[in-house]
Amino acid sequence: MNHIALLMENQPGALSRVIGLFSQRGYNIDSLSVAPTQDSTLSRLTMTIGEEGADINQILKQLYKLVDVVMVQNLSQSNAITVELAIIKLKRSAEEVEKIIVNPDLELKILDDKDGFTSFRLLGSTNEIEEILSALKEEEFLEVTRSGTLGITIGEESLATNDQTKIIYD
Repeated sequence: MNHIALLMENQPGALSRVIGLFSQRGYNIDSLSVAPTQDSTLSRLTMTIGEEGADINQILKQLYKLVDVVMVQNLSQSNAITVELAIIKLKRSAEEVEKIIVNPDLELKILDDKDGFTSFRLLGSTNEIEEILSALKEEEFLEVTRSGTLGITIGEESLATNDQTKIIYD
């Protein structure tokens, strides 16, 4: 799984052009998160794709060629922090949920516990959330919603413009 972050112009149609690139080439986007940045003219898009190997560099190069894209970065090849949020509703009490989910790397917060149904929030890496969902497959899920991966590099490396454009890969 690869996590890609990019800065793009905050304009109508910019997101559809990025998505269109993946659609045209038959690549699947597993998760997608877009939000404005501290610069109101730019949005940050973070996506997770399942394409591996040489394909990822080709994808990054093609993304960078898009008019609206200012910067591209492969978070999977950088020293980065990635996190995902999942909200889950189970037909279990809060106490039972807390006993089932015992992973110190995940942040668990009970959001609602009513009539034997519990809604809770999990915050952790995509892999940790996948593991929990797999372990809970025998449970009676009522709803599951996930934010998609968010990521940011560690240290001085960042996805910031400083009046220059660049692509970061390999």
